[in-house]
Amino acid sequence: MMEPLFLQPVFQERIWGGTALKTQFGYEIPSDHTGECWAISAHPNGPSIIKNGRFAGKTLIELWEEQPELFGNHPTKVFPLLTKILDANTDLSVQVHPDDEYANVHENGELGKTECWYIIDCKEGAELIYGHTAKTKEDFISMIEKDEWDQLLRRVKIKPGDFFYVPSGTIHALGEGTLVLETQQSSDTTYRLYDYGRVGQDGKTRELHIDQSIAVATIPHKNADVQEAISKVPGAEITTFVEAEYFTVYKWEVDGKAIFDQDKPFMLVSVIEGEADMMVHGQFYPIQKGDHFILPAEIEAIELDGKAQLIVSHV
Repeated sequence: MMEPLFLQPVFQERIWGGTALKTQFGYEIPSDHTGECWAISAHPNGPSIIKNGRFAGKTLIELWEEQPELFGNHPTKVFPLLTKILDANTDLSVQVHPDDEYANVHENGELGKTECWYIIDCKEGAELIYGHTAKTKEDFISMIEKDEWDQLLRRVKIKPGDFFYVPSGTIHALGEGTLVLETQQSSDTTYRLYDYGRVGQDGKTRELHIDQSIAVATIPHKNADVQEAISKVPGAEITTFVEAEYFTVYKWEVDGKAIFDQDKPFMLVSVIEGEADMMVHGQFYPIQKGDHFILPAEIEAIELDGKAQLIVSHV
């Protein structure tokens, strides 16, 4: 019978990264500047490896290409989603991502990048940048040329449990002291608009992408309308954060024994707190904080028994 596909995370060092992925999740990280855990990834810049079962040792890229039935024969050429955990130990650069059309033309056929954030943890008073104040493209360009960043950028206070939907074209940046689970299109294309004048490891200021940012930014800014919906099933509470073009994202909060149907081509699951026993086709799998797995198409339901929080997504 088909098993869940547990994945080995891939870690990416970043100038803004820290050690929270080790202290909070117990991961073996490559350095004290580890910014990203690519938890479920079939992107060439960091593909996950299957840890269990008959596909152990294969990358998610290989499995997507060789075993399409596992994913309900989903029609997209590349695995469409990427799950990350980000440790923003210091402020990230202010960024914007292209949509599919722009990225396909200008980034070698890459997907665009719409993403969303679930705030796992953050320091007191933490904030992020979400959007801007310019009403026209002329205003936007003028404020950039005059270095009027404090007037241009919109800052939002955050707390653990908050959720933000970040469509392509949205100016954004995580702030210092923030730990986030990110669900996104499988893309690694980012345009850096502003970086606080920081220098990289080579002692030089990091490259900016002003022209591309201006080309793809949504002007004026549009707040994404996210209507969270909460439902209850025996043993669990389900929060639906977003049902959008590229992904749907939920939080499963399990306290006891709960059954979840799997009626999608596949589902991506990340355990962000607690632990539980998972039963699939009569087989038990212990899961705990920091585990990431895919439920393939052939798995029609799972039973969880424990106390845990999981972030779940599907196309």
